[in-house]
Amino acid sequence: MTPAAIAGVRRAQPGDVATIAALLTDAVMRDPVAEWLVPDPVGRRSVFSELLAMDVDHAVEWDTIDVALDMTAVAVWRHHPNDDLLSRHHLATITDPALPRFRHYSALVNSYRSPAPHHWLTWLYVAPSRRGLGIGRRLLAHHHQVVDRLGVPVDLVVSTERARGFLHHHGYRAGLPLHLPSGPRLWPLRRPARPVAAHRVLPARSA
Repeated sequence: MTPAAIAGVRRAQPGDVATIAALLTDAVMRDPVAEWLVPDPVGRRSVFSELLAMDVDHAVEWDTIDVALDMTAVAVWRHHPNDDLLSRHHLATITDPALPRFRHYSALVNSYRSPAPHHWLTWLYVAPSRRGLGIGRRLLAHHHQVVDRLGVPVDLVVSTERARGFLHHHGYRAGLPLHLPSGPRLWPLRRPARPVAAHRVLPARSA
């Protein structure tokens, strides 16, 4: 059984990769973690435009990306366990000389991640002009149907209190903060598994 359709949300297709990557590249220009990873704005855009193009292309094929119909909002969901997104060679080639910071960040986040099956919310982004309209809520609700049907939790890490508060309102619970050296504080969050029965047994009617 497929999840019920959520108004204004659809599954991303290969033809959407360039638009989604550009949307997320604009997002990282104001993201505290991205600023810590690559402090120089010009270098940041260059590094992340290439990384995100690969990330989105991979996720469209192997994982799940949901988008708003007008392409102003996106949610990227990775399925764990799964293959690593980028080979060490690609990561080193794209991020040099910022590679040590990328490795430190990856190790810190992976220290929180569970080895058990779960989905990982890599990105939830709504363009500033479209915020406050419930689009982020609908993107979450769309995929929550999927993970509830599978009976798996959702994990993620956020870098702002605003994001933490929004997700808390939608059933996510924050763990102890993680700390990047001389960088932003990170909050790991989890939405526990909420398995739903594949079918409901109805009581027998009396004759």
